[in-house]
Amino acid sequence: MLKGISPVISPELLKILMEMGHGDEIVIADGNFPSASVAQRIVRSDGNDCQELLDAILKLFPLDQYTQQSVALMAVVPGDAYQPVIWNDYRNIIQQYEPQFSDFEYIERFAFYERARKAFAVVASSEKALYANIILKKGVIKN
Repeated sequence: MLKGISPVISPELLKILMEMGHGDEIVIADGNFPSASVAQRIVRSDGNDCQELLDAILKLFPLDQYTQQSVALMAVVPGDAYQPVIWNDYRNIIQQYEPQFSDFEYIERFAFYERARKAFAVVASSEKALYANIILKKGVIKN
């Protein structure tokens, strides 16, 4: 354990966050996401939900300020009446760390899988909420 670093950030995840560079992307995946078949690098985060992970990661991770949308969500499949409540939670968490955050990019399901294949890593959570998958694009530290 380290001071100031959430226990949901495993040593493996911390290493990955440190290795990522500007423009690299990381996926926080829900429990239904095909993480093992999609990921170049997979980090298991069993027992943790996506909100915990997002909050812990954003304490350490700058979002890209040089792109229109540095956060992407898997869009609801057309015809599915489900409305993801978790997206509001995500917005609140992101705005705590990135007050200039405006909106999400919404990506069709199979296009999301393709983008996740190119991501630096996928963090596989135990999140039960549907459509809880989220992609973060890393920015720079300006100090």
